[in-house]
Amino acid sequence: MSVLRQGRCYLLIGVLQWLLDWGVMVGLSHAGMLVEPANVAGRISGALLGFWLNGRITFTGDEHHLGRKPLLRFLAMWLMTTFVSTWAIGNIDDWFGLRWAWMAKPAVELALGVIGFLLSRHWVYKH
Repeated sequence: MSVLRQGRCYLLIGVLQWLLDWGVMVGLSHAGMLVEPANVAGRISGALLGFWLNGRITFTGDEHHLGRKPLLRFLAMWLMTTFVSTWAIGNIDDWFGLRWAWMAKPAVELALGVIGFLLSRHWVYKH
C-alpha cells in the first residue's frame, strides 16, 4: 500500500480514535476526575480501537502484520506518547485551566499522531 493511501487510512482512523479519546477525557474530567488520569483513560480507549483498525486496514499486506511483536512495539510507542500527552495536558491544565487543556488536546494529539504514523509504518507493524 502506498504512503499516501496509508496516510489517508491512518488519518481517518486517527479521527475516530481522537473523537473517542477526547470524548472520554472531557467526559471524565467534567465529571470531576483529575485531567491526567482522564487523559490516560481516553488514550487507552483510543489505542484499543486504533491498534486493531490500523493493523487490519492501514498497515496490512506482506510486510506488515498483527501479532505479539507488533503489539509489544505498539505498547512501547503508546506508553511514550501517553507520557508526553499526559505531561503536556497536565501542564496546560495547571498553567491555564481545564478548558484550555480540553482545547489543547487536539493539537497535542495531532503532533503525536504524526510521530505515531511514522513509527507504526516503519517499526510497529513491520515484520
